[in-house]
Amino acid sequence: MRKLAPLLCAAVSLLAACSAPRPDEGRVVGVTDGDTLRVLVQDPTPREIRVRLHGIDAPERSQAFGSRARQELSKLVFGKTVRVEKVDTDRYGRTVARLFVDGTDVNAEMVRRGFAWWYRRYAPDDLELRRAEEAARASKVGLWRDRSPTPPWEFRAAERAR
Repeated sequence: MRKLAPLLCAAVSLLAACSAPRPDEGRVVGVTDGDTLRVLVQDPTPREIRVRLHGIDAPERSQAFGSRARQELSKLVFGKTVRVEKVDTDRYGRTVARLFVDGTDVNAEMVRRGFAWWYRRYAPDDLELRRAEEAARASKVGLWRDRSPTPPWEFRAAERAR
């Protein structure tokens, strides 16, 4: 029994470590728009991080499909535990990341459902996002129902020019 005690302690420690929240996991506590949200992480103390979804750009809130994009992202992630795969930090201090819920790549899913564009400027080689946008366009889902949807980066540029 004494020989097993260290092994038993190691197994219990390993199980505890596996079941504890990882720093790259958290619960979605807010959705700002179709590509930005807030995640409560426990690393090692609870804190909220702002996450910008990498490689996609969703319509602005004041733009056509902006509210629908926010609703769609909420349906996918609000209140759920997500895995955050950090890619970068943007100029606003947000974590730029790939987000996964129940094994689903949320970034690609938003594009696939037609509520975000593949943001080529920041993810030019992302084949998954490219294929997701091609499929959404071909199926005319979400914003692709519109005859000529305006990409958010063009919408923002026009707003700045005013």
